[in-house]
Amino acid sequence: MLLIPAIDIKDGRCVRLRQGDMDNDVTVFSDDPVAMARHWLEQGARRLHIVDLNGARSGVPVNEPVIRRIIKAVGDELPVQLGGGIRDLDIIERYIDDGVSFVVIGTAAVKNPGFLRDACTAFGGHVIVALDAKGGKVATDGWSKLTGHDVTDLGRKFEDYGAEAILYTDIGRDGMMSGVNIEATVELARHVKIPVIASGGIASMKDIEQLCAVESEGIEGAILGRSLYEGAIDFKAAQERADQLAG
Repeated sequence: MLLIPAIDIKDGRCVRLRQGDMDNDVTVFSDDPVAMARHWLEQGARRLHIVDLNGARSGVPVNEPVIRRIIKAVGDELPVQLGGGIRDLDIIERYIDDGVSFVVIGTAAVKNPGFLRDACTAFGGHVIVALDAKGGKVATDGWSKLTGHDVTDLGRKFEDYGAEAILYTDIGRDGMMSGVNIEATVELARHVKIPVIASGGIASMKDIEQLCAVESEGIEGAILGRSLYEGAIDFKAAQERADQLAG
């Protein structure tokens, strides 16, 4: 099980939100996202998850300068998957040229499936699709709009397009430290052949152990955010435990 620390960037700072609320529930954990990236590398991370929160809201990259600095600092040793504001092929090409290993496409994949298909064709092996859901229905626009699209239906469709993996977030739990939605994550993983990365609500070592127990269903990794920054999970110990369970 690949445990992936998250660095969510808003206005150049490392923050965490609750349920995607950028306006009223923002906690700043660091003014230096580059130092934070180095920290996770030192703790033994094997991949980093970065989100340009301003970009997710505006639809265009906003924090690209600090993201470039992160990649320059750790990118040779630590693969980066990046989401937020990725809505056209030129942006993907620019980020991959900068050294990003995977781009994460969410809202644009749902609203413009043709764009996702083109992205998978042009940048095969580098595209992860994000499905953010509540009650089995997919949300878009920084989670502010709930659609009628079913998670598993879209998962199968995007797999056919050539997505490398699916990042699944239960937005009702994200940032709430309420525990990961194992059932919904497994349900999606059983309907697709590509790997699923779990996200949203992972709060304790118990959650990680539960995810490891269903890794064989196709759950490749998990995003860790608030639980790391608030000290509920020690990253190094958690990754060692996940490796032990996989062994």
